[in-house]
Amino acid sequence: MFKQLKKITRALHIPSVEERETAYLNGSVDRIDLEYRQRQIDRGLFRKGF
Repeated sequence: MFKQLKKITRALHIPSVEERETAYLNGSVDRIDLEYRQRQIDRGLFRKGF
């Protein structure tokens, strides 16, 4: 029963700002892309509207 509850909880989990930022950075294809994405995050790309 607890196993099913954990699955449901994970399915309904809304990623935090930090998790979304990390996922965005992990999607970079090279160093230049990574630096570009870091600058976007520093400028508040994921923090707007919250």
